[in-house]
Order: sequence, then C-alpha cells, then structure tokens
Amino acid sequence: MNKATIIEALRVFVNQRPGLEYSNYGEWKAYSAEVRSIGKDLREALQLLRAVELRDTITAEDIVKAASSAYSGRLSIIEHEGKVAIDYCVGQYWPTEYRRAVCAVLSACLWAYWRDQCMPNPFEMYGSTGTWYALKIGTDLPKPVSAGTYLRTIARNEFGRGMASRWFN
Repeated sequence: MNKATIIEALRVFVNQRPGLEYSNYGEWKAYSAEVRSIGKDLREALQLLRAVELRDTITAEDIVKAASSAYSGRLSIIEHEGKVAIDYCVGQYWPTEYRRAVCAVLSACLWAYWRDQCMPNPFEMYGSTGTWYALKIGTDLPKPVSAGTYLRTIARNEFGRGMASRWFN
C-alpha cells in the first residue's frame, strides 16, 4: 500500500452516494436537514483528505495507524488482492456516519502529524508542573499555552473555527 492509493480509495469511499431513504424520516424538513448535514460531512472530508494528501511526511502507515484508533477503529484500510479497500463497520445508520468516520481518521492523522513534526520547543514556566508552548497571536507577545491549545490553534488557522471545533477537540 502506498499513500496515493489510500488517498484515492478514501476519496472514492466518501464520494459514494449515502443512500438515504425518505421513508425513514416521514417529513421533508427532517430529510432535507439530514441531506445538508451529510453534504457538509462530504465537503469537510474532502478538505481533510486534501490536507493529508499535500503533506509529504504523512505516510501510508500514518493513515492506517490513525484508522485503527479513530472513530472506535470502525474504519479499516486493508489490502485485498493487491488493491486498497476501505471497510467500515456501521454503528447505527450508514448514510450519516461513513463520511464522519473518514473525517475522524484524517483529523487524527493530522493531529499526530502536527504533534510530532510541527510543535516548537517547549519551555517550562516558573512554578508550573506542565510543559507549555509559546503561541504568538497577532502582534502580541507570545503567550504560554498547553500542547492541545497549540494544536487546536493550528487546526483553526488551517480549517476555520467551525471545522476545527468539530474535528480537533
């Protein structure tokens, strides 16, 4: 398996039709709200997929490792007869969760990448028991923040507040 084939398999997986059935909703309002939510999941999955694809240091192994732990490990990336296959174990309702599973896996992969390769050197604050990182916000002096806050700030700067709060908390 290589990264390009995994990325392509994930792209094909998220682009498949969700298969919603109107009879499961009973009214147009609930059905159309679900359609909008699923469309939003697709846009976010494609955005995260592109972000992972553009980072050369994220490897195929990193993506597979993230898949084994994110979203309860329900999304599996396997090699079957020389081809990459995406296997997903449904929790409750396929149309509403298969794209979210991809988002969770890709956000976990990006989180690990930022944590391992993009963190600055930590500094210890006087009287503090934890490790802190200098976060420069605008023209202010750098302020000490935790590693999680630093990583969430990276995500917010790259994807915006809404998407960062959904996938990087």
